[in-house]
Amino acid sequence: MNDDCGLFSLQTDAHRCCIRNSHPFAVSMKAIPMADLSAFPITKRWPASNPDIIQLYSLPTPNGVKISIALEELGLPYEAHLVSFGPNEQKTPEFLSLNPNGRIPAMIDPDGPGGKPIGLFESGAMLVYLAEKTGKLIPADAAGRYEVLQWVFFQMGGIGPMFGQFGHFFKFAADKVANNSYPMERYRDETKRLLGVLEERLRGRQWLMGDLYTIADIACFPWVRGVDVFYGGKDVLDLASFPLVMDWVARATARPASEKGLNTPKRD
Repeated sequence: MNDDCGLFSLQTDAHRCCIRNSHPFAVSMKAIPMADLSAFPITKRWPASNPDIIQLYSLPTPNGVKISIALEELGLPYEAHLVSFGPNEQKTPEFLSLNPNGRIPAMIDPDGPGGKPIGLFESGAMLVYLAEKTGKLIPADAAGRYEVLQWVFFQMGGIGPMFGQFGHFFKFAADKVANNSYPMERYRDETKRLLGVLEERLRGRQWLMGDLYTIADIACFPWVRGVDVFYGGKDVLDLASFPLVMDWVARATARPASEKGLNTPKRD
């Protein structure tokens, strides 16, 4: 991923290749300047080892791993920077300069539209960007594309917020609502309802789009996995009553890109 020399990059055709043949038996290489990311203040706190590749600022949470998994699936080179919640690094001026909402993940693509660097935040927008940049993980036809997008937004507007609130009241704020079961029960029931929607969608399908693995799966499965792995909600949510969902999560988790992306960037 990284250019160890730090002086110039040698790029493939997909990344402005400057390698050319000057003799049938010899290859000459032309050095070109590395991408200039100085317009992005976040790079001062998290310097890029190789500014010619995507810079990802994240943490391995259900939201954060969506992007590392997608990048691994797409085979795009990237550099992952850990944004630690402990010292509230997501609230620093440098991070806020890229994402004013102070949430991970965020990223910079030095080879954005028109060949110019672009900064992005909001995991759903980032997934759509990466899919459209590569033409992968999303159907080519318009109808299929919108079908995928509706499931991405289903995660953004439903699964993420509701599962997150369940985890908050079930695990992190249980002591604060010990005398009031309503918050946990409300989000428990809504989480189970959403799991039921997924269960019906997966009936007769391997992935949310049938045989095609897409950004919709990448958006959703880390959150379903997370209600167990992060929140310990397996029993209270009766996850066993959603067998199609759990089999789908197992399939998605077992993909090589997921195995790596779920642990990227590595925690301290």
